[in-house]
Formats: sequence, structure tokens, C-alpha cells
Amino acid sequence: MKRNALVAQSGGPSPVINSSLQGVIEGCLAAPEQFGTIYAAWHGIEGVLLEELVDMGRQSRDEIALLGTTPAAGAVGTCRYKLTDGQAEDFERIVDVLKAHNIGYFFYIGGNDSMDTAAKVSKLARDRGVELVVTGVPKTIDNDIGDPEFKIIDHTPGYGSAARYWASLIQNVNEENRGMCVSEPVAVLQAMGRKSGFITAASRLGDPRREMPLQLYMAETHNTLRSLHENVNRQLRESGRCIVVVNEGFDVGGVGERHDGFGHIEYGASRTNAAQEVVNYLNANGLAVRGQATGQVPGVIQRSVSVHASTVDIAEAREVARHAVAVAMHDGTGWMATILRKPGSSYEARYDKVHLQTVANSSRFMPPAWITKDGLDVTDDFVRYAAPLIGDRDPDIPREKGLQRFARLDIRFIPRKCSEYTPVRFRA
Repeated sequence: MKRNALVAQSGGPSPVINSSLQGVIEGCLAAPEQFGTIYAAWHGIEGVLLEELVDMGRQSRDEIALLGTTPAAGAVGTCRYKLTDGQAEDFERIVDVLKAHNIGYFFYIGGNDSMDTAAKVSKLARDRGVELVVTGVPKTIDNDIGDPEFKIIDHTPGYGSAARYWASLIQNVNEENRGMCVSEPVAVLQAMGRKSGFITAASRLGDPRREMPLQLYMAETHNTLRSLHENVNRQLRESGRCIVVVNEGFDVGGVGERHDGFGHIEYGASRTNAAQEVVNYLNANGLAVRGQATGQVPGVIQRSVSVHASTVDIAEAREVARHAVAVAMHDGTGWMATILRKPGSSYEARYDKVHLQTVANSSRFMPPAWITKDGLDVTDDFVRYAAPLIGDRDPDIPREKGLQRFARLDIRFIPRKCSEYTPVRFRA
């Protein structure tokens, strides 16, 4: 018997998250004997709780095709609504809404917290005797889902595009720094990544031959403001200029932290940032050459710009989502689709699966072997790992009158079948 499918997105977006949305829709449409209506939840799990569902089968196929080059999550929305064990009412509500709309397949696109939610929904459905297949689709620009050996997942959709953004940015920053070094010798930039340094490390992809005076301060190296100051001045004495990339979680003391719905520090909402504190410290404590340090914080733009997206990343985000549909049909509930790397000297991806419970709340960090002994750079092994993920050409971005043309879906909610409900975290 055909059952309906529901797809939802969770957490911070990425340049290719909608490519995964496209992959789920296409995968379901390709199996009409298995799937009935395909719904999307408006703003992720909040849309399920509020019973705000959109019929994707009514959408223009032309608009669906545009999802692959539409960045961020504006198409159907995402959220940072965390579900914990103490929110039994919310979990019951999710199952009730899915049951009311004859949803037999639930695809959840997200990171480690989202996979934890998916695992809990899958278990509750089993406990309640509800026929529901829950399947995860990985997503995070941080690349911090998985295990230290990269056997669960080689990399996550979104990382290749964030890495490509930083490779391009560093190339351009280097030109600015070369030209302005007599008055602004130090350029400080802040990369996303709370506790893992994969995005900061990707800066090296913009200079694989190591010709720039580039220093990388990944979270794993535990540098301080003092050691950074010493390192920068040493570089200034050698080359007269220095480019510094720091993790947003670089330890500068308290930054007036604010937290998102998952309980993580939301650096863009905090009262200050690591880059500015580094700039302040360098200028206050003196540089080895004349001039001053300046800082830039790209912020969420690095996860929400499609013109720098990796063509490899776009394709893989779509394919891993289509694979998630195949996993749901053939392997049942409780899995997340994964991307692994085929052995050999040339890069080629393959797709597999892992138990949701295995990946739920997992985290990994830059392997020590990929960080140079001085803690200021990455090794050639990291470059060999990451370089294939950024692709070798620009994506084909549809445009109208010189402006990007994004997917614009018809967001009309289907009629509700359940009673009004206020999610637990919305309550005063």
C-alpha cells in the first residue's frame, strides 16, 4: 500500500541543502508505486508540530529543478527547535500529525542533533506500533558529523561548498593584503566552526603551494591570544605581512555568548566576536611592523551563497538524498544515508548507510595528523582529502536580468486534521 512521505530540514542551512531537498522529492517521485503524496514541513520540525505542511506534488517541476542552485533554506525553511527526552508531548504530537496524514516515510535533513531527533521519532513510532520509516539525510558545513576514522561518513554535504568559499576568499584577501600591507599588514578573518577546524583548514585550499603568509588557528590547536600575537609578529618580521584565519570558537574569553535553540553558542548573535578581539589584542600589544591589524567576519554568508558552491557538493547532496529514499524503501527505519570515498588515487564517492543512533550527537575533529607540528597550518594529507570536494569549476547559476533566479515554491498549507497545539518550547 502506498504511503505518503514528509521531508523536513533542521539546523543551520548550507549552500546545497536544497539540493538534498530536491533529491528526496525526485527519489520519491521516481517510485510512484511506493509513495503517495510528498509533503514538506514548513520550517522543519516546527512545521510538523504546528501541522504546517506543504504539498510538494503541486509544485512546478521547473521550480523543483531550481532547488539545486538555490542556497540556504528559504524554499521550505529550517529551524533550531531542539527535542529532548523531557518533551514527551512534542514527540507524541509529531507521531500524531504523521499518523493523521498517512505519512509512512519521514526524511530529516540535518546535522547530528537532527539525527538524534530522527532516532527518537523512529523509536517512538515503533513503540506506538505506527508504521513509519524515518531516514536521515546528512547536512552540515562544519564537517563534524562522524567518527575520527572517517568510516561512518567521509564528509557532509555543505562542507565542500563552504571550503570552496574560503579557498576563493583567501585568494582575494591575499591580493588586498599584498596591496595594503604598508598600512594594514595583518588581515584577520573569522571562519565558522564552533569546536572543529575543518572550515578554517579549508583556507589552505586557496594556497596549496604555500606561497602566502597564512596562519590558521583551528579550534583543535588550543592557541591563545598571546601565542597568536607572538606567531603573527614572527611572520611580520619574515614577510612584512600576515593573513590570520581563526575559528569562531577561538578562545578569547567571554564574548557575551548567546545560544541557539540547540544550546550551541550562536557567535553571530553574541555581543562581540573572536576576530574583533584578536584585532584589538594585536593592535593594543603592538605589531613588529608599522600599520595595524584589520578584521573581517563573513558570518552566515559562507553557508548561504550559491555562486561559490561546489559542483561536486551540489551533485553529492542530491545523490545522497536520493540514496536515502532507496534506503528507506529497502532497509526500513532508523538509518542515515552516508557518503564514503572509494579507494584509489582519484576521487570518487559511493553511498552507504549508518544507524541513526550511531551518528546521533556524534562529533569529530581535525585529525592531529592533518595539523602541522607548529599548529598553524594543515598538512598535504588534508589538502589531498579536501581538494576534490571543492570541484574545478563554477556552478551554472540561472539568472534573470543579471540577478540570480532562486526556486520559489507555492507555500500553501494543506488542511489541518489535528487540534491546535503549542510546542513545548513556545510556552512561557
